[in-house]
Amino acid sequence: MPAILMIDDDTGLCELVAEYLALDGFQFSAAHNGNQGLELAQSGNYQLILLDVMLPGMDGLSVLKALRTGQYCPVLMLTARGDDVDRIVGLELGADDYLAKPFNPRELVARIKAILRRVELTKAPSPGQNTVLSINGLVLNPHNRQLSCNGQAVALTATEFQLLEVLMRHAGEVVSKDELSREVLGKRLQMYDRSLDMHISNIRKKVGQFSSDEKIQTLRGSGYLFLQGQP
Repeated sequence: MPAILMIDDDTGLCELVAEYLALDGFQFSAAHNGNQGLELAQSGNYQLILLDVMLPGMDGLSVLKALRTGQYCPVLMLTARGDDVDRIVGLELGADDYLAKPFNPRELVARIKAILRRVELTKAPSPGQNTVLSINGLVLNPHNRQLSCNGQAVALTATEFQLLEVLMRHAGEVVSKDELSREVLGKRLQMYDRSLDMHISNIRKKVGQFSSDEKIQTLRGSGYLFLQGQP
């Protein structure tokens, strides 16, 4: 079963989360400061990291930044309720999702499963999803989870990859935010939730290193449109 690492200095919360995850068969480990957590997270022994922002020693955002310089592992950030700055910065640094404290443990388990499902989809797409997509300078290969822009490799998180894949499969069509949130993030679109905006922004920045052409257009009040480019 997937191994989960929780990096949080609240030992009571870690024990509670451990009990809930055990019910679903997850393996669980905990670290209570940023430095120890980063060392464990970089071991490659975990399939997902639960990462608190406020940590003794190295803070959670610094841990996330360090993690994103190495091999990809999905990260679910745990933030204080109402602290939009930490959420936005976390998503900018490559967090796959966030959950505000205090949270319902059942919702946490649901978010974990949704993230792991996205990772598995990018590793082993269904037979009908194996077609390589080549549109507007981007080549996306679902089979090996690779993206290139004008011949240059672009590294995406599992969430970013699946978002881009959905948009490219609907190139020339408007895809609503609610549809994207349900299909990719596994949750209903919430008011003031900027997760999608930040993930799309990250995709634009990464692709923008190799192309100045607009790929994804935001249609306020409607959703996103992947542009097909010049004929």
